[in-house]
Amino acid sequence: MQKIRVLIVDDNAAVRDGLYAILGAHADIEVVGNAVDGLDAIAKASNLHPDVILRDAQMPEMNGVEATRRIKERLPEIKVLFLTVHANYIEEALAAGADGYMMKDCGREELLRAIRKLGQIR
Repeated sequence: MQKIRVLIVDDNAAVRDGLYAILGAHADIEVVGNAVDGLDAIAKASNLHPDVILRDAQMPEMNGVEATRRIKERLPEIKVLFLTVHANYIEEALAAGADGYMMKDCGREELLRAIRKLGQIR
């Protein structure tokens, strides 16, 4: 079975750790790394080539929308799923090339379904 390779991007360590624990418990998903800001996300995406980037919108250094725009320009095959509390970024994120957008209060199963769906569109 080919695993879905995920890069977690969030400036909150507790969120990153929680997502790692949730995703790492599933045999079909491999967390290949994490990033703490937009610039770090661009560098890690280029080096790790994940299938899916699970990312926050509002971050230090470079926000998630601009980082997504730059990643999609260089690596359009990578799927980007926003997971955030900031609903006001939805239109900008999708215009920047995001493949999906979820609120952080979504359920675990809903998040896993979204990652699996995007991971199949490789």
